Amino acid sequence: MSGPGVGDLPASSHLALVTTRHGAVLATRDRSWGIPAGDVAGVLRRVDAELAPRWVWWSAEATVSGVLSDDPALRLRRCWDLAAVHRLLHGGSLDDPAHVWAGVTGLDAGTRPTSGQLDLLRPDGDDGDPLEPVRPDGHLRPDWADGGWALGGAEDVGRRATRWAALALQASDEQGRTLRDLDAGGDPVHTAWSESAAALVAVELAVTGLPVDRDAAEAVVAGVAGRRAENPADEAVVRDTRDAPVLAHLPGTDLRNPASVRSALAAVGLDLPDTRSWRLEQVAGAHPAVEALLAWRKSERVATTYGYRWLDTHLRGGRLRGAWSGSDGGAGRMTALAGLHSMPRELRVAVRAEPGHLLVRADLGQVEPRVLAAVSGDPALAAAARQDDLYARVATQLGVERGVAKVAVLAAMYGQTSGAAGAALRDMERTYPVALAYLRAAQDAGHRGDGVRTFGGRLVPMWDVDEVPPEAGAGALSAYRAVLASRGRFARNAVVQGSAAELFKAWTAGVRARLAASGAGDVVLCLHDELLLHVRADVADDVAAGVVDELETTAARWARCAERGVAPVRFVADVRVLERWSDVS
Repeated sequence: MSGPGVGDLPASSHLALVTTRHGAVLATRDRSWGIPAGDVAGVLRRVDAELAPRWVWWSAEATVSGVLSDDPALRLRRCWDLAAVHRLLHGGSLDDPAHVWAGVTGLDAGTRPTSGQLDLLRPDGDDGDPLEPVRPDGHLRPDWADGGWALGGAEDVGRRATRWAALALQASDEQGRTLRDLDAGGDPVHTAWSESAAALVAVELAVTGLPVDRDAAEAVVAGVAGRRAENPADEAVVRDTRDAPVLAHLPGTDLRNPASVRSALAAVGLDLPDTRSWRLEQVAGAHPAVEALLAWRKSERVATTYGYRWLDTHLRGGRLRGAWSGSDGGAGRMTALAGLHSMPRELRVAVRAEPGHLLVRADLGQVEPRVLAAVSGDPALAAAARQDDLYARVATQLGVERGVAKVAVLAAMYGQTSGAAGAALRDMERTYPVALAYLRAAQDAGHRGDGVRTFGGRLVPMWDVDEVPPEAGAGALSAYRAVLASRGRFARNAVVQGSAAELFKAWTAGVRARLAASGAGDVVLCLHDELLLHVRADVADDVAAGVVDELETTAARWARCAERGVAPVRFVADVRVLERWSDVS
């Protein structure tokens, strides 16, 4: 094999990509080409620009993370990520090649062989041809599944990479057929495209990083948690200084031991069942120790989780970097490590655009109830979603205050049936019967232990619960019913939250495509329903307008309201151009 010129490649819609330490292999269903190590990024850039294939790979993390590290500006346009699509089809977080292959072939992943395992069930010991990735029993050979195919000299690795690429194309064909047959309200194939794009965005986010002003970040840490310690002994001094305001009210307390804190609070007249922050906030005025303790917890969290050590570990070259995932193992939200998804609000002042650039922050508004209106097809809720403030319209329709309406809508989606919004919830049953029936159906499925699928087709499996015999005691039966009820509530919310995550990722993919086409900048943060972009200052306003346009385009394609014959739903976003992330508040 030798490196191809773009003219040597067919205008194929799918092109497999496998990368190794020796270079890369591109493959169609009947041909393959090798690329030397130093030419990979350049060839991919040319092929993508001229042919715009849908790149097929086992996972973005395994395939393109190294290429992007060499060329961070490379932006491939379209992809099919086998791992991401497997998670969509089968749920959970197990997406290694062995599970992917078992999924596309219909084999039980629990029977897959593992490295070092003796094949005791095959008396002839026939494990098949070691040069082929698939065993006689249909499973992947464990050495191939674990990446052993990539070990060895360039020529041998090249041959195995070619076979690995061909297998990826075969797997993508099978996944595509399954998706087209899937019974879902949305378009599962489009969902697979956006889930694949999200997996690629996750790799790009890890490489690109979040722009952070170190001086500003250290100033925040110093103000909240104290100065940087010079050595371990000095660190103890800084910690004692941080503890002192609380110990002035609760002397002798081990602040890092909840039992000790609870006993100390009881000694000053506050007998609490636990010392969770939300419970302490309820008695904040009862004793000065409570306010001091709440302030201490904030400073302790910064000191231990987001302090100087955190900055030294993850902040490099002015960018805060951590690993990302295109979906969690539940309803499918994007997740991140290194504190990127839970950074304290105080530190947002340090997230600052670099010279010549600005941040564009876009936050979806009231997205989950709008998603519920779209996926359920409830005409009354869709009418409320056409307003800037959905909750205000719901309040009018229910005849309650806006705050009560908001609580009622959220309670409906989370399966709460009592409390302050109880009466409003009963009114919701009459006002939005289609939406509430949709939620009840999901809750009933979860209660039974059946998995549910989001609007775009993601399977959300339920956890197993050991049955309790009728003769069990009342306490055991009550606990059993409580677990079933919690499973039902989880399913009820998952069909909304998971669908909202799909819309968000489809929107993110569209925004990313616009940025890549214009060279205006990058996506630098995906925080639940919020996008943060780092763009050139001269085009920031145009980018902001494009983000709004993309939401309208994406939402229409995703919801398919006209095609389904349901009322259209309006989605809104608060989009602002900023220098610092904190400027939004």
